[in-house]
Amino acid sequence: MALNAITNVFRVAELRARLGYTILLLGVYRLGIFITTPGVDRDAMNAFMRDQQQKGGLLNLFNLFSGGALDQMSIFGLGIMPYVSASIIMQLLAVVVPTLERLQKEGAAGRQKINQYTRYGTIALSIVQGISISRLLYASGRYVDPNNPTGVDKLLVPDNVDTVWFTFMTVVTLTAGTAFIMWLGERITENGIGNGISLIIFAGIVARIPSAGQQLLTAIKTDSLATGVAVVLLALMIALIALVVFVERGMRRIPVQYAKRMQGRQLLAGQATYFPMKVNSAGVIPPIFAGALLSFPATLSSWIPSLSRVQSAISANAWVYNGIFVLLIIFFTYFYTSLTFRSDDVADNIKKQGGYIPGIRPGAQTAEFIERVLNRLSFAGALYLSFICVIPSVLMQGANLPFYYGGTSLLIVVGVALDSVQQIEQHLITRNYEGFAGPRGPRIRGRIPRTV
Repeated sequence: MALNAITNVFRVAELRARLGYTILLLGVYRLGIFITTPGVDRDAMNAFMRDQQQKGGLLNLFNLFSGGALDQMSIFGLGIMPYVSASIIMQLLAVVVPTLERLQKEGAAGRQKINQYTRYGTIALSIVQGISISRLLYASGRYVDPNNPTGVDKLLVPDNVDTVWFTFMTVVTLTAGTAFIMWLGERITENGIGNGISLIIFAGIVARIPSAGQQLLTAIKTDSLATGVAVVLLALMIALIALVVFVERGMRRIPVQYAKRMQGRQLLAGQATYFPMKVNSAGVIPPIFAGALLSFPATLSSWIPSLSRVQSAISANAWVYNGIFVLLIIFFTYFYTSLTFRSDDVADNIKKQGGYIPGIRPGAQTAEFIERVLNRLSFAGALYLSFICVIPSVLMQGANLPFYYGGTSLLIVVGVALDSVQQIEQHLITRNYEGFAGPRGPRIRGRIPRTV
């Protein structure tokens, strides 16, 4: 049945065109990864980033979302991270700035205006981050690979490159690269399949899987990793993927009853429905915030020597690091959920539409009930995020694998894959084709969009 559904994908002309368009633009993005920013030595940058991966820091977070573009110091080196940061900032500002809050409630016109502000914020953040990276590279000077002193001994930026000119060129190149990626993402969303921005992050993470698999096979061949251990680790990875799929599709259904009401001259009968609330309503934002906060001491220690002691105290003991990481994930889960999900607005919307939750009075009591359910789900979601983000790191450190397998990457890849497959299945069903699970099978459900 699944094979028939995959065959049906290529029978629908529009769906075939959308898939081809998406793959083409993602290919353009991956091609740009290998175009190096002017004035930077690629070999020295590769060795520098390998060293940074061992030390930790914000550069690793940027490198994750850019799909390894920082390894090459590519024109796409900033990746889509400025756009993601600008989107989060706008989402948080909409809670405290009345003008943005009104725009958010104005429908398509308001969202279009907020998207425009987000683009402006993306350019501003790209300029700031471009200046920071250019100054970091120029100040790093000659880089010698500590693991192979006779190998890489090159300047990241040659001496004959003017400081001001290098900074200007780097900022312009990286900002233009981010703007181009943002344009690619919007085109994919409009004319392709799935969310373009999410798919670009997805493509960057998935593109690193073949090299990780090659490193795993090399470790097995050289007997640095036992075959039995590798099999167990692969089984655990598959189990974690299954857990992510199960929880990301999980939700609490709150029953809502609508009374009979008049619409024009027509009397509409009462109906029973439900209000879905995700188990993990915060998504991948808490792990990203927690990881960024823990990376600050390592990033700033080169400018503020006193922070090196803080970084040493955190990273010296894996239990301390993971414990702080878990606490930060729990904090940011509650913090982000409280800002983006407003139970008062939900209760008010239900009341305006003539609905009520059975056994709960409309208005304030409904808001209190939804808030209580949200807090319980947030706690369960925080524990789930902590488990997914910590367990892979513990397993990788225990097995001493030569590559990194992060929980944040796993959450992004599985979530985007679910959303994209769900959209493909919807295209098939609207054209009288069966879904991936057959004519009587369950429909694939992606991550439930937050309703406010």
